[in-house]
Amino acid sequence: MEDTTALTPAGPATPATPHPADPAQQQVPAPRRAVPGRATPRGPAPHGDTLLDHALRYTSERHWDVLPGSWLEIVTGVPRCVCREADCPSPGAHPLQPGWSERATGGATAARRLWERTPFASVLLPTGRTFDAIDVPEVAGCLALARMERLEVALGPVTSTPQGRMLFLVLPGAASKAPGLIRRLGWSPGALDLATHGEGSWIAAPPTRVGVRGCVQWVRHPTDANRWLPDAEELLPHLAYACGQEAATARTRST
Repeated sequence: MEDTTALTPAGPATPATPHPADPAQQQVPAPRRAVPGRATPRGPAPHGDTLLDHALRYTSERHWDVLPGSWLEIVTGVPRCVCREADCPSPGAHPLQPGWSERATGGATAARRLWERTPFASVLLPTGRTFDAIDVPEVAGCLALARMERLEVALGPVTSTPQGRMLFLVLPGAASKAPGLIRRLGWSPGALDLATHGEGSWIAAPPTRVGVRGCVQWVRHPTDANRWLPDAEELLPHLAYACGQEAATARTRST
């Protein structure tokens, strides 16, 4: 029998259980990860430390749909995604079942039932409903964010991931608008390391742990001030420019 322990955003859960369906609740603290070159802003005081608490806060305060996803477990000392796929592209942070979008809920009661069954499940947010997300490299994201803050561009919440990406939340429709907007700005969409998450996709919400590098974090927390999200047209010129600059720098380094 394998020695299995759930790996939570706060660290390994103890004691271990043979199967992740009934994990224990005791957790140990783990260090936070900061965005390089930028202090992580402090957001509202958390209402609780469990993934369920975070999921309930997203449904009640932002009216976002939430979905429990996969999670990490330590099997004989090795962290693995509960899906057990050796080449899992998003370990600990992806839907586990086909038809996952139908299981997403914006209701607190339904969310509580879902996480009570799998308390260590990651918190996923379906996109294309109340928001889309623009996904860029962290370096380009930090440059664009600093520029937009100087210009007082209205911004929504922004996350950073352990894979070195930043995601800017915008109004739904960004996924369909982005290619045309990028072309009008003078770039080929395929030439920029810029992606969008719209209908049929999802993003991992803080404090979901993704792989062994750390957890998703808020760079700009959801607040009353950014409850009204910007349109993609307001952010894409800055994000595309920063991605273009980063691509040019990368080409220069390679020559």
